[in-house]
Amino acid sequence: MPHPRRTALITGITGQDGSYLAELLLEKGYEVHGLIRRSSTFSTTRIEHLYQDPHESDARLRLHYGDLADGSRITTLLEQIQPAEVYHLAAQSHVRVSFDEPEFTGTTTGLGTTRLLEAIRMTGLPCRFYQASSSEMYGITAPPQSESTPFHPRSPYAAAKVYAYWITRNYREAYGIHAVNGILFNHESPRRGETFVTRKIARAAARIARGEQELLHLGNLEARRDWGYAPEYVDAMWRMLQTDTPDDYVVATGTSYSVRDFLTFCFEHAGLDWERHVRFDERYLRPAEVPDLIGDASKAERELGWKPAVLTPELARIMTDAELAEVPGARTPATPVRQTQS
Repeated sequence: MPHPRRTALITGITGQDGSYLAELLLEKGYEVHGLIRRSSTFSTTRIEHLYQDPHESDARLRLHYGDLADGSRITTLLEQIQPAEVYHLAAQSHVRVSFDEPEFTGTTTGLGTTRLLEAIRMTGLPCRFYQASSSEMYGITAPPQSESTPFHPRSPYAAAKVYAYWITRNYREAYGIHAVNGILFNHESPRRGETFVTRKIARAAARIARGEQELLHLGNLEARRDWGYAPEYVDAMWRMLQTDTPDDYVVATGTSYSVRDFLTFCFEHAGLDWERHVRFDERYLRPAEVPDLIGDASKAERELGWKPAVLTPELARIMTDAELAEVPGARTPATPVRQTQS
């Protein structure tokens, strides 16, 4: 059990993984700091239930404005927070969008990792560093993919993640930083962004069942993925930083399902025949497709004691139930989360 005031910094805390990881760390007694970008709108909906007034003496979740493009700001925050653990989850993480914004993707997803690692090196903090690597790095290499499988990235996002993976290993080997790569295969939840295919499918199934929508437009239905449950995957992140020797780990279920399969699971759970409502739209195709990703997480099971419990069919039901439970029109604008003045 960590010390009640062990401190962690999470970049990308307002995302799906960041919100679940913040919950996990708070349950374990951590003081959690999150890096968020300043913008004209608030995007803290996923973590509002965790937040306390930062001026209260017992506040254990604090948010700080910052940007991965600003190395000096990152350095200042590290010196101020003095985290024992840094979880780097922030990125431009949408694969299809990365083809439209390749330079931005490289700057944030790739070079942002370098800026954070360099800030750790410059400050001399004895912290442990987690890099969110991705199964997309494997691209068209034959499954199953493990820690020793060669990378063949097929998108600007995947290429940027390969760079971030190797720069993390470089700082570990060159400077002795306790840095790990978590090569996470696809992991989903009701908190997944609405533009990602699993959430898009689950949401459409619920809306069609309620009569609010008639059709769903999708691209490649034959792409196969190893889909797991995000709350389980953030536990693997934490376990990686508790090891005495830093290393890299694949996190996956070891199963493979197609987009067509996911459609079937969600629509049948909502009492629908997906073929009556789904239409092909070539706009959702990638310029270069990744056909099949299946992870071999035997190393994580052996060395971390981590094993998934939720597989794709149950995941689809969890996500569809969450969408079916939504009351149309009941959502109100998110209450802005107050920030620290740092």
